[in-house]
Amino acid sequence: MTNKILIGLVAGAGLGFVDGLTSWFTPAVRPFIMGILLGSTFKGLVVGLICGLVARKVQSVPVGLGLGAGLGLFFAYLVASMPAETGEHYYVEIMVPGFVVGAIIGFLTQRLPR
Repeated sequence: MTNKILIGLVAGAGLGFVDGLTSWFTPAVRPFIMGILLGSTFKGLVVGLICGLVARKVQSVPVGLGLGAGLGLFFAYLVASMPAETGEHYYVEIMVPGFVVGAIIGFLTQRLPR
């Protein structure tokens, strides 16, 4: 049996980093890109860890998708609810990629390796 937790951590870190890179398309937050990349990577690691733990006990793609998407959306909401240095909130710009990345992590922890 392969290590689902390791799959979740690697997928979470990689996809979290890519999620953070999407902030480049919001010019107002470009000066804070390093903090955003670190935070997004950490957020992906946490989602990957939890999804990997669940994937060891439950073999269900719908459960993995739902859990990953829900966790990604929850953690993205926590980040989006904090006002940026500019005083603005970026709910859509943060929560949509967080939702998608979480769902992908949940899927990967369920399906890999095959």
